[in-house]
Amino acid sequence: MKLNKTTLTIGAVVLLILPLIAGQFGNAWVRIIDIALLYVLLALGLNIVVGFAGLLDLGYVAFYAVGAYMFGLLASSQLTDTFPGIAAMFPHGLHTPWWVVIPLGALLAGTAGMLLGAPTLKLRGDYLAIVTLGFGEIVRVFMNNLDAPINITNGPKGITGIDDISMFGVHFGKTGSFMGLEFPKVTNYYYLFLALVLFAIMVCYRLERSRIGRAWMAIREDEIAAKAMGINTRNLKLLAFGMGATFGGVAGAMFASFQGFISPESFSLQESVIIVAMVVLGGIGHLPGVIVGALLLSALPEVLRYIAGPLQQLSGGRLDASILRQLLVALAMIGIMLSRPRGLWPSPEHGKDSTPDTLPVSPHMHLAPGEQIPPVVTHIKPDAQ
Repeated sequence: MKLNKTTLTIGAVVLLILPLIAGQFGNAWVRIIDIALLYVLLALGLNIVVGFAGLLDLGYVAFYAVGAYMFGLLASSQLTDTFPGIAAMFPHGLHTPWWVVIPLGALLAGTAGMLLGAPTLKLRGDYLAIVTLGFGEIVRVFMNNLDAPINITNGPKGITGIDDISMFGVHFGKTGSFMGLEFPKVTNYYYLFLALVLFAIMVCYRLERSRIGRAWMAIREDEIAAKAMGINTRNLKLLAFGMGATFGGVAGAMFASFQGFISPESFSLQESVIIVAMVVLGGIGHLPGVIVGALLLSALPEVLRYIAGPLQQLSGGRLDASILRQLLVALAMIGIMLSRPRGLWPSPEHGKDSTPDTLPVSPHMHLAPGEQIPPVVTHIKPDAQ
C-alpha cells in the first residue's frame, strides 16, 4: 500500500508540474497536452458505449458538436446579432455563466444520445455503425447549413468570440501569476481539463464495477443471454448512449471555450474515426488502455510533424508534409495493431490461469500412473460375507 501511495504522489506531482516544464519549450507544447486531455475525455465517453456496452458508435463526434455549439451560442454574440429581441433582453451580450451552459450542453448531448439509441436498439455490429455514422454526418451538415433563412450557427463561417470560462474568481483566458510563476491561458485550461479527466476516470471506474457496468458487459458478451437472465437491455443500452454522449457534450463545451471559435469542419467523420481508433488501439473496455491510446494518437501526429518536415526536404519538396505525416501515423497504427492485436494495454482475459509460469502444468507428471490417482478414503467398511 505504501508503494501505491508513493506512486500516486509522484504521479500527482508530475501532472502538476508538467505544463510548467512543457511551457519552457513554448506554449505550443502545452496546447498539445490540452488537446490530448480533451481527447482522453472523449475516449472515456466512447469507451462506455463501445467498450462497456459493446455498441459500435461511429457518430460520437455529433455529441461533441452539440456541446460545443450549445456553449458557443450561449456564450457569444451570435444570437444577439441575429435576433433583436434577444439583444434587447441582454444589451451587454449573451454571456451565460459556466454553471448554466456546461450542464445544459451535457444534458442536451445526453438527450441526443438517447434519441439516437432509441431507434437503433435492435441493431448490432455493422448496421449500428452505419446508422450512427449517418447521424454524425447529419449533425455536421445541419450545423453547416443552419445559416439560412435564419442565421443561427453562422454556417461554414463558424461562431467566433466565444467567452472564456471564469469560475471561482479565476479567469482561465487571462494570464495570471502565483508564487512568482506566470500561468498563461493554455496552462490554466490544462488544470481545468485535468480536473475533468480525473473526475471522468473516477466515474468510469465506479461505473465499471457497479451493477450497471456488469450488466453492460453482459450485454456486450451475449445480449440474448443477458435478456434471458432478466436484464433490461433496452433501458441499459439507452443509458449507455446517454452517458457516453454526456462526456462528449462536456468535452465539446470545453473545446469551444478553449478555442474561442467553432465551425462544422472541427466535427468531421475523421474525428469520429480517430476517437474510435483511440479506444481500439489502447484496449477496448480497459480504462488505462483507453487513456494511453488517446494520449498516443493525439500526440503522435504532432511529434511526427518534426519527422515529416525533414523527409519532405529530402524529397526535394515533392511530398506534401501533411500527407506524409498522415502516412506515418497510419503506418504506426498498423504496426501497433499487428504486434498488439488486443490493444496496447488490453483488459485481463476472463478465466485466465493466474498461476506463475514457473510452476509445471501437471505437478504429478514424474509419478507412475497408478500413483497419480490417490486412493479413495472412506470410513464405510464392506460387510464380510
